[in-house]
Amino acid sequence: MNRNMKNRLFYISIGLAVTICSLILLFLFGIIIWNGLPAISLDFLTNSSTNFGADGGIVYQIFGSILLILFAALICLPIALGTAIYKSEYLKNEILHKILNTLIYSLNGIPSIIFGIFGLIFFVNLLNMGISWIVGSIILSIMILPTVTLSTYQAINSIPTVYRESSSALGLNKWQVIVQVLLPQGFHGAVTGLLIGIARAIGETAPIMFIATAFSGVELPSSFLEPVSTLPTHILALAQQATNPVALQNAWGASLVLVMLVIIFSISALFIRLRHQSISKS
Repeated sequence: MNRNMKNRLFYISIGLAVTICSLILLFLFGIIIWNGLPAISLDFLTNSSTNFGADGGIVYQIFGSILLILFAALICLPIALGTAIYKSEYLKNEILHKILNTLIYSLNGIPSIIFGIFGLIFFVNLLNMGISWIVGSIILSIMILPTVTLSTYQAINSIPTVYRESSSALGLNKWQVIVQVLLPQGFHGAVTGLLIGIARAIGETAPIMFIATAFSGVELPSSFLEPVSTLPTHILALAQQATNPVALQNAWGASLVLVMLVIIFSISALFIRLRHQSISKS
């Protein structure tokens, strides 16, 4: 088999894989939209749920999901920035660099249920913080930390060396180079990674089911140590009432809202990356 034939088979295989994945994705989106769209209305989006979620809307579930990921982002971002800067600018030992990489990739590969068990044992039982949304935010921030750290590190590490050398030649010290040059140039990577991490975290059920959420009867929290209701746990509760057609329709409607939130965060991350690339080229 000659080289041209190998290249042709390679591109055909890639095209076939992309086509199959796209068709599966479109099929799933089509099912969710077809079943969820009839449930979407202004009342559904602005009213609270009743009858253990089988009736009413999902306003508190939307609020709870956004509250969790918002505080998870606030907790995660400064830690990820600091880790990425240390990894890129200060950590020069090759062995320690490999150890840190191993830790980051290992953390990224841990199943989400393990994070939930850790939160239950350490924060809820050991620290006696109870089931609360702030514990859920902490656990979600740990989950998305590797994604944000790696994205930030890649953005900072891709900055040309001449930027650092020119800044040092102008009299800037190490910290001034980081604050005035590296962070502004690499911040898009942190934002992109953060949005991708949020898109993943907002759909998580296992890590927050036992530590941060309640399935019904929860409205707006009045303190850090109160639970919230979220879209994933609400969908799980409604799915257990599959014999009730109204509950099932509400589950599809909540699923559609959740998918749209994930798409919004994912598209925002793609837009920021493409915008930065166009600015860099110009």
